[in-house]
Amino acid sequence: MNARRFVGKVMVVTGAAQGIGRGVALRAAAEGAKVLFVDRADFVAEVAAEATGADAAAFMADLETYEGAASTMDFAIKLFGRIDILVNGVGGAIRMRPYAEFEPAQIDAEIRRSLMPTLYTCHAVLPHMLAQGGGTIVNVSSNATRGIRRVPYSAAKGGVNAMTQSLAMEYGEHNIRVVAAAPGGTEAPPRRVPRNAAGDNEQEKVWMREAVTQVTESTFFKRYGTLDEQIAPILFLASDDAGYITGTVLPVAGGDNG
Repeated sequence: MNARRFVGKVMVVTGAAQGIGRGVALRAAAEGAKVLFVDRADFVAEVAAEATGADAAAFMADLETYEGAASTMDFAIKLFGRIDILVNGVGGAIRMRPYAEFEPAQIDAEIRRSLMPTLYTCHAVLPHMLAQGGGTIVNVSSNATRGIRRVPYSAAKGGVNAMTQSLAMEYGEHNIRVVAAAPGGTEAPPRRVPRNAAGDNEQEKVWMREAVTQVTESTFFKRYGTLDEQIAPILFLASDDAGYITGTVLPVAGGDNG
């Protein structure tokens, strides 16, 4: 593997303040990419300041709005002149509960969090990639298209998988690759901004434990993956090493393919 495989590449990473997105952005920078760290959390600038080996910048945007997605791509173009790679890392289940217990507004919130940012950013980046003659989009999906206690999130990630395959077919002739990684359960440090800002009540904690048990037992390894085990496949898909791979959703979930 080429430890400097992103030299000369411009990469936009969304959800870059925490978790998998943070790790992807920092490692891409270490491998030579010019990286725009994008998040709506204000500490994304602190994370970008940790980057070594290449140019890095931070941009705050709410990607649950189309305006946020469009302003992100415009900023990247103004700063770096092009966008070679977009990694869509925004998403994550807000609540765990049986589907019958979801309120309508909660269903909407899950779709808005885990599908719409990817739909919006893909749409916003395409004109730039078309103008420059190509590019790569890596969507971070999930193996949770099959699982318990998170049906709206599962539906959102199923949408991400479908759009990955359809965009790849539609834009392959324009030298644009569209792929996805589908992580399973992943061990990560506590989030500085929790997904459910209201916190979980005692019943919700029970439902969360049930979901964690299902996720763990569904893997062949009977454990969660590590951040490094998720970051590496995403960066492989983003690199020229995967140049003949498009339309693929790669499960990274210890054998549980969702």
